[in-house]
Amino acid sequence: MSTVLPFGSWPTPITSELVVTAAVRVSGARTDGDAVYWAEARPSEGGRTQIVRRDPDGTTTDLLAEGFDARTGVHEYGGAAWWVRAGVVWFANWTDQRLYRLAPGGAPEPLTPVPATPRADRYADGHLHEDSLLLIRERHDGPSAAEVRNEIVRIAADRPTDEPEVLVSGPDFATSPRLSRDGVRLVWMQWDHPSMPWDDVVLMGRNLETGDEAFIAGGPGESVAEPQWQPDGSLWFLSDRTGWWNLYRWVPGEDITPVVVLDAEIGVPGWQLGSSRYAVLPGGRVVFARWSKGYDGLAVREPDGEFTELDLPFSAIGSVAPYGVGSVVIVAGTPTEEPGVHVVSVDGDVETLAAPRDLGIDDGYLSVPEAVSFPSVTPAGEPRTAHALYYPPANPDHEGPADTLPPLLVVIHGGPTAAAVPVLSVSVQYWTSRGFGVVDVNYGGSTGFGRAYRDLLKGAWGIVDVADCLAAARWLAQRGVVDGTRLAIRGGSAGGYTTLAALARADTPFSAGADHFGVADLEALAADTHKFESRYLDGLIGPYPAARETYVERSPIHHVEDFHTPLIVLQGAEDAIVPPNQSEAIVEALRARKVPVAYLLFPGEQHGFRRAENIRRALDAELSFYAQVYGFDAPEGIDPVDVENL
Repeated sequence: MSTVLPFGSWPTPITSELVVTAAVRVSGARTDGDAVYWAEARPSEGGRTQIVRRDPDGTTTDLLAEGFDARTGVHEYGGAAWWVRAGVVWFANWTDQRLYRLAPGGAPEPLTPVPATPRADRYADGHLHEDSLLLIRERHDGPSAAEVRNEIVRIAADRPTDEPEVLVSGPDFATSPRLSRDGVRLVWMQWDHPSMPWDDVVLMGRNLETGDEAFIAGGPGESVAEPQWQPDGSLWFLSDRTGWWNLYRWVPGEDITPVVVLDAEIGVPGWQLGSSRYAVLPGGRVVFARWSKGYDGLAVREPDGEFTELDLPFSAIGSVAPYGVGSVVIVAGTPTEEPGVHVVSVDGDVETLAAPRDLGIDDGYLSVPEAVSFPSVTPAGEPRTAHALYYPPANPDHEGPADTLPPLLVVIHGGPTAAAVPVLSVSVQYWTSRGFGVVDVNYGGSTGFGRAYRDLLKGAWGIVDVADCLAAARWLAQRGVVDGTRLAIRGGSAGGYTTLAALARADTPFSAGADHFGVADLEALAADTHKFESRYLDGLIGPYPAARETYVERSPIHHVEDFHTPLIVLQGAEDAIVPPNQSEAIVEALRARKVPVAYLLFPGEQHGFRRAENIRRALDAELSFYAQVYGFDAPEGIDPVDVENL
């Protein structure tokens, strides 16, 4: 029989310790003959990224010795930090950002020179061709975004290089260097400020024998991604020219032809380098992942054009790589399992290579999300539909009092050009198993719903996202699903901005908030951020300083007179994307107004917390904050956070 306890106070085995204990973030599965490789980000090892090899006999081996971390600082968000061929691994090392070569049985050997200043040269997105390696070099000639150069360079793959050969220079950004198998044609993607990689991207090509360059695809209003040369000399790539990221094929001298055209997203936004959402198999089959109605899935296109949706449990797919004649290796998770590494055949058979960790808890503690759509409005007040994932409270041992409803956490994903992902997150279950409802909002501007939905945020950041978060909370409260007097909102980075913007208004329905390294002052962000996002706000708000009045109007720091909601703020001390001065500005303003506020600064953390002890403290401190605001007892063993002015 269930024990009746106040919502939010339910005992649960899903603790902050469970969130970080043995937890790893798996990414980037790749194949090398019969061996499979993947990366694991490990909080228990200081957040470093390890490369793991699995041999055909099932043996797994950690390849990087202590002190090495396969992580790049290109674009600050990184991605595509390592590559493998014939048992040799190349990787960018986080500590010094130099490129290393690791031969079987050997030690890592640096290939790139020591930069003039530490970490000034960063490398990523490599492509191996015979004895050379093509990759991005991001060179920091000074502290400002204007002093950063992004180029495509070539180095020897097997020996140190004094100075890489520059192949592409000039565009603000150049990525995805890919050389045809005969070594003649180089293609790459490029874009210039103020575009982002999901806005306007050009796919370019160059004949290395003649030097002739040619435009292939992309341009204003079109985003291209993931170019791949095939053995027959054709180039395949993703484009959203129809309003959805679909798959296309190009042969030099011929027109572009569609391969997969669906009202679904194969592509994902290029926050990190190295996305891999499709694989072309021998014989012409294509296996691809696609987002549709808030869920991910895997499908097969036969050479005759027939499509088959594979009946799989996976709801979020991180990468797809070819494996043999009729299979792919994927990183994927489900609503009740964290991401693991799996082999999937074109017939839908699944072999698990790296299983998700066994949480050791009853499934009754796991809340399965429901994809919901609800009414919202445009900036002009016209009706439209927004989307979210709703997680109800779940605990087999406890229930709330009959005359009460659960509190709600409105979760806002980062980006803001990103998406709520329906895969098991123990940090979400940390809340639902205690009696909170959680709604993860895919507000206008989120990906996975086509370009038109993504473009809703153009010029409307701080308006459309806030409207959808308020609408989601009110809709759930009006339906009698959650307690309308205990609505809390939380988010990190861009989600932190939306959190603050939703609270800094007189009509806010929220009675508590948690800001994780969020933006309080849009002007300060425009003046002090890294190159990749230094003009992002042009599209979300308007060009600065021409649109300065809009920046001021939408900055939460300028609306503290309407801010009366208790707030907890959590910030990394070394965050280069949203610097600590953003958090400190809002905290000082609330202190001055005697608004209840708690502030935790984490030394050594960047944008997002990677160290186990800090992840734990952030979660438990936030729970302590809600317990104090909403008047329920926090579990024993959790150090209370100091909430000033409460």
